[in-house]
Amino acid sequence: MNFNKILAPAAILVFTIGAWHAFQWAGIALAAGGVVMWILLHFTRMVTILKKASNRPIGHVASAVMLNAKLQKGASLMHVIAMTRSLGQLLTEKDAQPEIFRWTDAGQSQVTGTFVGGKLTEWTLERPTTDTPVEASAPPLST
Repeated sequence: MNFNKILAPAAILVFTIGAWHAFQWAGIALAAGGVVMWILLHFTRMVTILKKASNRPIGHVASAVMLNAKLQKGASLMHVIAMTRSLGQLLTEKDAQPEIFRWTDAGQSQVTGTFVGGKLTEWTLERPTTDTPVEASAPPLST
């Protein structure tokens, strides 16, 4: 169960009732101003994150391996976009659940994340395979 959907409105309600008991109508105005400020702070953060992400190619990340190391189960899509500074490439149909996004780096390593209800549930790191064998030692130098 997502307690944030219950706790935030409950906290706003308790704050408003407390403000009413302490200051009457001035308290209601104070509580409303506080709630509006809180909403504006979240809106400003979201717009800033999306503005930074709009300047980068869709689905591109500096390092997929580092992104894989930083991801945590339950992270919001907005948090992942803030970490990557890029919108993910949507692999599913729009507004279908679960949503699957992919980020790729310059070395073609990919991180694919599955989001259910806007929260990260699982992710995988895919690294490109090399078909050329790696030499065990360097060739001898000619003198």
